[in-house]
Amino acid sequence: MPKVELLDEDVSLIDVYDLGLPNRTGAYVIQDDELTVIETSASPSIPHLLDGLKAIGENPERVRHIIVTHVHLDHAGGVGVLLQSCPNATVHVHPRGKRHLADPTKLVQGARAVYGEQFDDLFDPVVPVPEDRLVEQPDGSDLHIGSRTLTFYDTPGHAKHHVSIHDSKANAIYTGDTIGVYYPHTLPYGEMLVLPSTSPNQFDPNAMLESLKRIESLGVDAIHFGHFGRSTEPAVVYDQMCDWLPLFLELSEDAVKRGSNAPVESVRQALFDRVASYLDDIGVPREHDIYPLLEMDMRVCAMGLVDYLKKTEDQ
Repeated sequence: MPKVELLDEDVSLIDVYDLGLPNRTGAYVIQDDELTVIETSASPSIPHLLDGLKAIGENPERVRHIIVTHVHLDHAGGVGVLLQSCPNATVHVHPRGKRHLADPTKLVQGARAVYGEQFDDLFDPVVPVPEDRLVEQPDGSDLHIGSRTLTFYDTPGHAKHHVSIHDSKANAIYTGDTIGVYYPHTLPYGEMLVLPSTSPNQFDPNAMLESLKRIESLGVDAIHFGHFGRSTEPAVVYDQMCDWLPLFLELSEDAVKRGSNAPVESVRQALFDRVASYLDDIGVPREHDIYPLLEMDMRVCAMGLVDYLKKTEDQ
């Protein structure tokens, strides 16, 4: 059974079971005059997305717009496969990302470097998107669909090819990874957890904070994360990011100094231990299903942090 949550009268969240896990990655569907999907995740997630469309009474042939916040494969890797079921759709992407969807060779190479032997299970196949179905959305551009306007904002920090999308009707914003990963797993314990996503190789903490300030200035009522779900407490999200991001940098700098022979592993362990300590403090048991996600996320974050620190050292 597909897992679908109605967020607003015409906006739904479909759990696409990225990595085979629930509450990991979501696709958002706007059922306005022109059916719109925001985020697709990787190709293995597309059957879940199509099942979710069916569950809300929609036919993929009615999809007119597919929007990706950025072209990392866990957000956009499934676009080419999805298009095979959506003959009337165009794909909207940051201008820097367009060429990578048309020719995903470099995306695949980068993801293989990060995920190694797991790549095929997690992402294969990565299907190119025909150029004539790609639409660039530069900073400040608008897409009008029925009763709402979607406005695209250039929001680097996680990646240079990242947009966030404001929905005028819901006064909500789709932020991909640029202001972090939201873990709804902690909500039953009375706390919200949002951690920075510092994956390689375009992570820039200063740009990330500038993007956060830009999003904050919009005064939205809700934030829709790529990972995973909606928060209706934007102020708490901003505070979490402003607390955790400098802490991630501090922990990483210290870990690199201590573990110069294996800096990524040293940073991963430092990040994981600090987040696990926080979870211990709020009562989350070590066997909770948040931990497999943290193991993976902290490893990828460590790779990006070490890459960033090396770049700043070389400057």
